[in-house]
Amino acid sequence: MPLIPEEPQIHESAQGPRATPSSGRTAPTPRPVPGPRPAAPSRPGRPGPLRPAPPTQRTPRDAAASKPGPSGPAASAASAANPQIQLIPASAEGALDAADEAVDLLLESGRAPGDVLVITTGLPHPWAEHELSFGDPSYWAQHDAGDDVFYADAAVASRAASRPVVVVAVNGGPGTAAAAALPLAHARAGALLIVCGDPQQINGVLGTGV
Repeated sequence: MPLIPEEPQIHESAQGPRATPSSGRTAPTPRPVPGPRPAAPSRPGRPGPLRPAPPTQRTPRDAAASKPGPSGPAASAASAANPQIQLIPASAEGALDAADEAVDLLLESGRAPGDVLVITTGLPHPWAEHELSFGDPSYWAQHDAGDDVFYADAAVASRAASRPVVVVAVNGGPGTAAAAALPLAHARAGALLIVCGDPQQINGVLGTGV
């Protein structure tokens, strides 16, 4: 008789440990940690710093609207539509470097090289000096091809055709050079005129507060 009650005690003790592993099974369920997954959203953050680039695209959008202008009668289209004027303050010594930086920004923003004409009032641009060393016909043949940025001295800029963007580097030269180059550049620019130089001198020639 005493053996009978002992048997259920053995069964009860066996059931006890069986319940503990079931509780232990619940513990491993949180093991699939989604912790590393939130690290993935940080990847889209990397292109984030590239977003400052779009502001530079605002200039080509403005210029794009006027692209059809120069494709028609260039002279009349350029005079009919007043180009936007941007002034980059610079000394005579730094005007050429400022113009080069402006051209780089234009090209990086998507502007075609053939859309840009650069005029210098003082020393010619090194590119112009190099190309002129091969002769005047070769130099102007590249202008006529219209597939690259063209650099011209103010003395010969009147031979250059209109382009959507004209950049002027007021890098010295006689006072009459800037006085002649700026109105000419304004007439040649179909959409955008960028002038690098002394603001007081530039405003005095163009007659507008830029």
